[in-house]
Amino acid sequence: MLFEDTYKTIENISEGLFKDRGSKFIAHAIPVNNESQVKEHLSALRKKYHDARHHCFAYQLGFDKSSYRINDDGEPSGTAGKPIFGQILSHDLTNILIVVVRYFGGTKLGIGGLINAYKTSAKDALNNAKIIEKTINEVYEIIYDYPVMNAVKKIIKEENIMQISQKFDLNCKIIFLIRKNNSSRIYEKFKKIKGLKINYLHTE
Repeated sequence: MLFEDTYKTIENISEGLFKDRGSKFIAHAIPVNNESQVKEHLSALRKKYHDARHHCFAYQLGFDKSSYRINDDGEPSGTAGKPIFGQILSHDLTNILIVVVRYFGGTKLGIGGLINAYKTSAKDALNNAKIIEKTINEVYEIIYDYPVMNAVKKIIKEENIMQISQKFDLNCKIIFLIRKNNSSRIYEKFKKIKGLKINYLHTE
């Protein structure tokens, strides 16, 4: 059986809103690929909503969901970041950041009220987002001599391989992207070409 080689994320930035006893919770769901993008978006939102009381967030990164973080930003522990992260998990998403900005309305909401507010605003942002499925892809490079060019081109055409870059010289080099579940089959095809070297670069 083939391993799962897709993951779900959101296509564009979306917003959600929840109000309770004067407090306003503005949620932003943002597609991200790495931690530096997370930092950029957090910094931009802190500037935009500089007068807000809290900027609570959660994110999950990587097609294998290997990196995540939750932050309560001054709210009682477990009342903000965790319910936001819970929405990411319940929608089975990755490469996503959700930030909920809170304007305090003067009345304390209590633990249950806060959990509900952060959960509901994050959920609203995801309800307004377009959830998409992406494939997990592997990137390879092949290095070969000009005489085997036709054999290489035949495989590229047959398998509809997406080329990232190519350099045709005495030694030719192509960097290409293939869906994870097809990678070993295509790897073996290239390996059969005499004098061709194939190297795995990374997964994305």
